[in-house]
Amino acid sequence: MAHDQGSHGHSHGAGHVHGSTDKKRVLIAACLTGGFMVAEALGGLLTGSLALLADAGHMLADAIALGLAWYAFHLAGRPATGRLTYGFARVKTLVAYTNGIAIFVIALWIVYEAWGRLMAPAPVLGGPMLVVAAAGLLVNIASFFVLHGGDRESLNMRGAILHVLGDLLGSAAAIVAAIIILATGWTPIDPVLSVLVSLLILSTAWSLMREAAHVLLEGVPASLDRDLIAKDLEASVKGVREVHHMHIWSLDGTSNMATLHACLSDGVNPHVAVSAIKKRLAARHGIDHATVESEFGQCADSRDEHDHHHHDHAHGAPADRRHYH
Repeated sequence: MAHDQGSHGHSHGAGHVHGSTDKKRVLIAACLTGGFMVAEALGGLLTGSLALLADAGHMLADAIALGLAWYAFHLAGRPATGRLTYGFARVKTLVAYTNGIAIFVIALWIVYEAWGRLMAPAPVLGGPMLVVAAAGLLVNIASFFVLHGGDRESLNMRGAILHVLGDLLGSAAAIVAAIIILATGWTPIDPVLSVLVSLLILSTAWSLMREAAHVLLEGVPASLDRDLIAKDLEASVKGVREVHHMHIWSLDGTSNMATLHACLSDGVNPHVAVSAIKKRLAARHGIDHATVESEFGQCADSRDEHDHHHHDHAHGAPADRRHYH
């Protein structure tokens, strides 16, 4: 008999308040970034500065990313459908992942372009470049403060903040390049700094992609240990002889879910035991939605013992089999 209950109650309140302000914050940042990106791209073309173009390219990725992040918040609020039974919460993770790939491509393009400029330095107008870069810095600082007030646990918000931080550093690098060009006339500093900016972008994009990929691959959240949780349930819930076929995953990086089989001692009331397991998972381990299958004697899935037991059990094959024979 399988019992399933989603006690979404306690995580919904706080998350909901955050969600709507986060959505507004992301939209403001997207408009600021998108608007200034056009000015910076024109500035880069007119002054001949790759550092400005690099920053504009980065801001383009950011404006798109922030727009997508806003859309992800917009979708996440929708109720689940018959086809998408988990709702749209994971759209945000998908956006974070796609985002990371886009930034990666832009950063590589900047490195390629900078290499060409180092081989054949091009003239750069330092004065106008400095003005554009300084204005860009102010816009990025404004965006950063708008986003910084949001929910810092959300992968989607973290992706958005990472974008704006990268932009801030891009504008700062362009300012440094402009000052050096004005002071010394040494134009190769422009591509050199644009490469530094792109390397920085690459590292942030990589960490974001890795985290998002972990969620998309149904990985166990970093804060939890499946085997320890299984042992904890066996030790703390009365009448539970063994826990196996346990899976733990996260829907969107914040709300955690689990499924498991609980092998119960004879005479134990399954309803009481399952309720106790769910309470323990919610209170102790932060897993607020669990599906628990209670068993007496033989596991319902034991026919494919050889396939499943090797890699699916919390305690490895031998420990499981002793209960079934």
